[in-house]
Amino acid sequence: MFYCIMVPLAWLVWHLAFRIKVVGRENIVRDRPVVIICNHLSAIDPVFLILARFWGKRMIILAKEELFQKPFPRWFLLHVGVIPIGRGKGDTGTIDKVIAEVKGGRTALIFPEGTRSKDGSLQRLKSGAFVVAQQAGADILPARIIYRGGKMRVFHRATVVFGKCIPLEELGLTGEEHSAAVLRGAKARVTAELEKLLEENREYC
Repeated sequence: MFYCIMVPLAWLVWHLAFRIKVVGRENIVRDRPVVIICNHLSAIDPVFLILARFWGKRMIILAKEELFQKPFPRWFLLHVGVIPIGRGKGDTGTIDKVIAEVKGGRTALIFPEGTRSKDGSLQRLKSGAFVVAQQAGADILPARIIYRGGKMRVFHRATVVFGKCIPLEELGLTGEEHSAAVLRGAKARVTAELEKLLEENREYC
């Protein structure tokens, strides 16, 4: 109930504070397990992704555990579907929980760079998002968030671009196991798609 109230309220507040544009909304998948992989520029990136997708089952969003240290932020984040994860700690318990939720039909939003980019360039993708997708049998939906001028600013445009969904079969990530070479190839394919989304939408930069 809290989530259902907060999303429309956030939609109103965010559209007053930002000029939000969504490109490729028709590519959003709602009828099967999917992991959204997006670049990361600002602490409020997840809000733009939630509003761009808007309706459907509550998304699972992974965020660094440091954001959960204070009582109110912890309470709020947990109630809107954000799950804390310990970066660099091999937090397999959280990953297993996310995998189970995605198998159950929920969409996971993961920022695989692991941290925000300071200069806007895409950083090397980490493996966690691909492990979740492979273990949950979920396709990958690449997304790119673009802020006018390169940084998030109030009353400036923020654009969320969704690419076409990439089936696991195309990434070679089907089955229980896969080689390191296959994983590198999957990362390279998704990285190329994310860079393509930026190049095709530079008018919004």
